[in-house]
Amino acid sequence: MRVYRTLDTDAAAKTDVMIRDMALDELRAARNLTQEQLAKALGVAQAAVKMQRRADMYISTLHTAIKAMGGDLEIRAVFPEGTVRIHQFRDIERPGRRPPKRRRT
Repeated sequence: MRVYRTLDTDAAAKTDVMIRDMALDELRAARNLTQEQLAKALGVAQAAVKMQRRADMYISTLHTAIKAMGGDLEIRAVFPEGTVRIHQFRDIERPGRRPPKRRRT
C-alpha cells in the first residue's frame, strides 16, 4: 500500500511540474480550446492564432490571449533571494493600446 502512495505522490508531483511549465499552444489545448475558438474570442483570423508558437511576442498580445482563455497574465522575476511581481504591465487591455502616460509633478 505504501508503494502505491509513493507512486501516486511522484506522479502528482510530476504532473504539477508539467502544468506549471507549458507552451502557449499546450495551454490552449489544456483549456480545451481549439485554434478556431481562440481566434473567435480574440476577434482575429485563425491564422493569427499561430502566434502561439512564437518565441517573441508583445506582452499585450500574450495578455490578450491569456484573457481569451479565461486567465490573467502575471509577470514575475525570479531571483535566488525570492520572486518579484512586475506590475507595470497590469494596465494592458488590448494589443496596440498603451496605458495613459503619467504626468511628472
